[in-house]
Amino acid sequence: MYKIRTLNNISDKGLSRFPGDHYELGDISDPDAILLRSHQLTPEDATSSLLAVGRAGAGVNNIPVADYTDKGVVVFNTPGANANAVKELVMVGMLLSCRGIIPGIEYVNTLGDHEDKAELNTLVEASKKQYKGHELKGKTLGVLGLGAIGSMVADMALEMDMNVVGYDPALSVEAAWRLSSRVERMENLGMLFGRSDMISLHVPALDATRGMINAETLAQFRDGAVLLNFAREEIVDKEAIAMALDNGKISQYISDFPTPGLIGKPGVISTPHLGASTAEAEENCAVMVADQVRDFLENGNIKNSVNFPALSLERTQGCHRIALANKNVPRILGSVLSILADRNINVVDMLNKSREDVAYNLIDIESDPTDDLVEEINAIDGVINVRILED
Repeated sequence: MYKIRTLNNISDKGLSRFPGDHYELGDISDPDAILLRSHQLTPEDATSSLLAVGRAGAGVNNIPVADYTDKGVVVFNTPGANANAVKELVMVGMLLSCRGIIPGIEYVNTLGDHEDKAELNTLVEASKKQYKGHELKGKTLGVLGLGAIGSMVADMALEMDMNVVGYDPALSVEAAWRLSSRVERMENLGMLFGRSDMISLHVPALDATRGMINAETLAQFRDGAVLLNFAREEIVDKEAIAMALDNGKISQYISDFPTPGLIGKPGVISTPHLGASTAEAEENCAVMVADQVRDFLENGNIKNSVNFPALSLERTQGCHRIALANKNVPRILGSVLSILADRNINVVDMLNKSREDVAYNLIDIESDPTDDLVEEINAIDGVINVRILED
């Protein structure tokens, strides 16, 4: 029986992916896995029983990933599961930035005392010129980050007859195949910013990206450009944004992250972190993370982990599986195979991959693994943890 600790409200569609006869779910102590959304975890939450954490969303800044990696805890996220929800909110932000929608609505809401239809129409017609905007068609959108969300935003803009330029120094092969050939790839940030009437940010909050939109990079923007941030608050320097708005370097900052010092400032439109707040996105994230965690617990396979390598090995009928996490140093796998050979244990299939400082192995063997075998493997210097998975 696997124990899953659930934090925050995880969609029932996701929780139903765990069979009741093999899984216990709830606010459980000493769990095998934790499922969460925005709950802030601490290093102490990684009890000795914890094998995995599943984040029903893309960002993992609420999880102490480095600490968990040292303990061999695999951290999963759900890239792309909420992509459509974010894409649609970006579209809203783009439209709000170029049309006088919000001030127009605010103006109309002041006209409630006018009961004469003709008089009301005269007022509206006389005032609407104050809220005249411009169309998106023909404008250039720069997309910074061309992953699951960025590529969908690029496609959306193309469908709206915009020109689209993009930059992503870490573009994966999978993302490259997904990206439209009509998106013009830029060689650096300066080229992207200099070509764009609007810039939409779609990069994670990493050491390399925190504060990347600052006074220096904003100086490369076209005068009067619009900046949209539906990625992470930490990507932008709020003081630099305020200064750029004051001097006209950017005309508007549209963000899903209300920020002290920017709330209510002319040119700023903020939404209350609505990017993934749709019923569909919450269900998609929950189902995706549940399937990933279940496959890991039952089969040892890893997909969409932020700290361990992606690895999937089909189960061999009638075999026992060893799932082994270790430090990414020489000779550990060789030592494990030597132990198996010394015990005349035949390896039927295996797969090994590494990611930065950690490595992960799946080894299918014919013989029933004993407790002392597990202890001997665990005793190898550099081994983080060992699991035995029955067929």
